[in-house]
Amino acid sequence: MLRYWCPILFIIIFSLSFVNGASAGGLYLYEVGSPDVGLAGAGYAARADDAATVFTNPAGMTRIDQPSVLMGTQPVYMDMEFSPDGNTSAAAATLPSGAPAKDGDTSGWMPAGGLYYVHPVNDQLRLGLSVNGYFGLSLDYESDWVGRYYVKEATLQGMAVQPAVAWKVNDWLSLGAGVAAIYGMMEEKVAVNNINPLLGDGELKVEDQDWTAQFNLGVLTEPRKGTRFGLTYLSEAKLDFSDRVEWKGLGPVLAASLDGRGLLDARLDLGMYMPQAVMFSAYHELTDRLALMANLGWQDWSRFGKVHIGLTSLTSTSLTVDMDYKDTWHVALGAEYKASDAWRITGGVAYDSEMVDESDVEPNMPVGENWRFGLGSRYDWSEDLSLTGAYELVWVGDIDMDTDRGPLAGRVSGTYDDVSLHVFCLTLEWRF
Repeated sequence: MLRYWCPILFIIIFSLSFVNGASAGGLYLYEVGSPDVGLAGAGYAARADDAATVFTNPAGMTRIDQPSVLMGTQPVYMDMEFSPDGNTSAAAATLPSGAPAKDGDTSGWMPAGGLYYVHPVNDQLRLGLSVNGYFGLSLDYESDWVGRYYVKEATLQGMAVQPAVAWKVNDWLSLGAGVAAIYGMMEEKVAVNNINPLLGDGELKVEDQDWTAQFNLGVLTEPRKGTRFGLTYLSEAKLDFSDRVEWKGLGPVLAASLDGRGLLDARLDLGMYMPQAVMFSAYHELTDRLALMANLGWQDWSRFGKVHIGLTSLTSTSLTVDMDYKDTWHVALGAEYKASDAWRITGGVAYDSEMVDESDVEPNMPVGENWRFGLGSRYDWSEDLSLTGAYELVWVGDIDMDTDRGPLAGRVSGTYDDVSLHVFCLTLEWRF
């Protein structure tokens, strides 16, 4: 084992065993490039009113009676700034040059979107395809911020291609299933304390890509016309990343120590789990114009917090890090009002519990409980063409953080002030 002043394992275990923050429900997005944005996801597994159901609940495809394609673009703006307080140590608050380190600003735009297609084969059978990215987020701090020895840049993103099938068992019961091929990409950069202020900071970088599979199972029941219940299950999946650690700007003493242990050319293996999830939804038409929707969901983030780390060098080692994540719960309520034959107005509110206790918040995991508020409208241009615009506010609020990894990384204490995400969505659905 390396001495504490030699930070390689220290950095890898505590900085690279990450999955960075996300909008709703940990890292999963409930809606990606779909009209569900205007409902805050309410009715997720039961609404089944457009081609996006191939992703939200494949069983709902039996309600689509003609070939339909839905395309959606969904830019997201993340507002996240960290303000350190007086408890932040000098090692973190002061740059090697002696100048004060900056606050942490990782605000910025992120692209998202989705493509969904449903094809009726006969009265009972439906085939579908979805292409979207529904988990992950990127953090990009300034290189001279107070938490640079914890993380400078962190990215975990995935794109899924899911073919699906649905079968209408009878007039009130439908079953559906999909298998997603998921491409995952991770990258992280962390500053390395060279100890000698004349040398400035070095840098550690790892990046890799991996493929995995995930199953999506769904049930849709309609005991009476205008009343539907949906249940979906998303299976666990594992991403295995592997890369040689890349070093930059190391001082001669630190470089020699790492080289003597074979760590300058070490390989990092990082295995992390995408958690299983369950969603139950209800949809009820109260009148000919007004429909109400609701969700109750669960996600297994406690499993996700157990990350296997392997380091291959002259003295290879491996361990499992338990980051003490908690399972999350989700509830949502929403409504759709048909203002005219052409216009529909939607609104919704949702709550997701926190996956990380305040005492466990880290710069690469600045997440907490969140409230989501959605508002949208749909315009039926014709019987075959619909346009939808929607906005969703994901409000997290203040996130306090106080973490200390010893004299090299220093203590970083303060608050992420008024954290929020702003989700904009525009979709086009063509039925032909």
